[in-house]
Amino acid sequence: MGFQPSLDNVQAVLTEPPHSRREQAFQTIVKNRTFHGGILAPGSAPIKHGENGKGIGSRWYAATLARRIRDIAAIRQRITFIEGDAFDLLRANATRRSTAWFIDPPYTAAGKKAGSRLYTHFELDHDRLFDLTAQLAGDFLMTYDHADEIVQMARLHGFETALVAMTIRIMPL
Repeated sequence: MGFQPSLDNVQAVLTEPPHSRREQAFQTIVKNRTFHGGILAPGSAPIKHGENGKGIGSRWYAATLARRIRDIAAIRQRITFIEGDAFDLLRANATRRSTAWFIDPPYTAAGKKAGSRLYTHFELDHDRLFDLTAQLAGDFLMTYDHADEIVQMARLHGFETALVAMTIRIMPL
């Protein structure tokens, strides 16, 4: 709670090799909250001006971050992270009504290039993703850049869309 996000403090934290998972987790939070858009990819850089000109610390609200971590810890038994092929996972669990999905693919559909710059693994068959998502029995939330092609794909699959800060959130009807 006592960390002060100045450029010097951020660089000091991020250049020190982590000696534990806790230190690695803290480095990840520091980078996420002090780099442009929370992007962790190589080539990302610290915020200069920040939200409302508040600089590198503009997205660092220690009490809120601590509360969010405690909230996640309280339900950690109900959360599963799986490293693997998302298409296989979607297909294998499509009939599970108790599963809620958050799908945040790299933004490479409709000619977008941001995902190819930000992620190591960015190639994705977006049509196939929409097809598989349409088969899910459980609820889902999917994010995409706002583009006419994405809205059209969502409508074709019977999804509802909402424009939120230039990101499309696609939900089942």
